[in-house]
Amino acid sequence: MATGAFGEAKHMFAETVIASILTYILMLSAFYLHRIRTFHVPVMVFIVLFDLLMPVYLYSTRDWKTRLIDDGDLFSFAVWMHFGLLITLFVLYAIQILAGRKLLLGDQSGRAEHKNVAKGILAVRALVILTGALLAQPQQG
Repeated sequence: MATGAFGEAKHMFAETVIASILTYILMLSAFYLHRIRTFHVPVMVFIVLFDLLMPVYLYSTRDWKTRLIDDGDLFSFAVWMHFGLLITLFVLYAIQILAGRKLLLGDQSGRAEHKNVAKGILAVRALVILTGALLAQPQQG
């Protein structure tokens, strides 16, 4: 039963997209406030954990068999592009964590790598959010 233009079904659709956009804004703030390590490091750890746990949340709350197998979305280019972007994002996170650990240990040789990978993460994460929003479907129920 819908309540206005944004009913319960659309609420389920919007929650993950809005949460992802809000965390992206938080990530941008941590990127620009990188000199405040007491803010930057915990925020980035939170964002990485959020991104690692989002697929677990989606898997546990969505009917993937119907979506991917019955509806045939498994062979969709958009689904595979989103999956490839997620893998790319997780690889960039691993590289970023290694470079960030060097910085926290006082080794400044990883500073340029850390900054450049951060820019890549911002771009790839924006694409992950965009493709995820395009693939998201309102939940029926």
